[in-house]
Amino acid sequence: MATVLEIRTCIAGQWTPQIGDPDVTGWLTVLSYVTTACLALAVWRGLKGRRGRAFWGVLVALLVFLAVNKQLDLQTAMTAAGKCVARAQGWYDNRRLVQAVFIAALLATVFVSLSAAIRALRGRLSRNLLAVVGLAVLLAFVMVRAVSFHHFDILIGGTSLGVSNNFLFENAGLLLIAVNAGLLLRRPAARLA
Repeated sequence: MATVLEIRTCIAGQWTPQIGDPDVTGWLTVLSYVTTACLALAVWRGLKGRRGRAFWGVLVALLVFLAVNKQLDLQTAMTAAGKCVARAQGWYDNRRLVQAVFIAALLATVFVSLSAAIRALRGRLSRNLLAVVGLAVLLAFVMVRAVSFHHFDILIGGTSLGVSNNFLFENAGLLLIAVNAGLLLRRPAARLA
C-alpha cells in the first residue's frame, strides 16, 4: 500500500500547476468565462427574492470554477491522481471499469443538474431558456472532455472556420448564457426574471 506522500510524488511527476492553455484562444475562453460570470452575477443580484436566483448563483460558481480550471488544467491533475492511486492500490490493469463508472456518474450528474435547473426555473423557463441551453452545451463540453481523456480526442480535436472545435464548442455555451443574461439585464428590475 502506497503512502500519501508516495501518491503525491507520483501526481507531481505527472502534473504541475501551470498555465494549461497559454495560446490566444485559451485566454479568450478564460475572458469569456469571466465576462459571462460577471453578467450572471449581475442577474443573480437583480433577482433578490425571486425565482431563478439559485440557478444564476450556481451558474456564477460553475463559470468561475471553469475559468480557473481552464488555465490550471485541474482535470489533468485528477486523471494523474486516479492513475497514481490505481497503480498504488494494484488495480491499474482494471481501470477501464472505473473510467466507465466515472463517466456514467458524470453523465448522471449532468442529467440531474439540468433537470434541477429546469425545475428551479418553473414558470420562468422561457425567460431563461438560452441560459439553460448554454448550460447544457457547456455541460456537454465537459462530458466530451471527460470522454476525450479516455482516448476519444477525435470528438473535439478538429478545426472549423480556422478555429479549434474545442474553442467553438466551449464558447458556444458561454455565448448563449451571456446573451440570456444581457437580455435579462436590459429589463427593468421589477421584470428581471
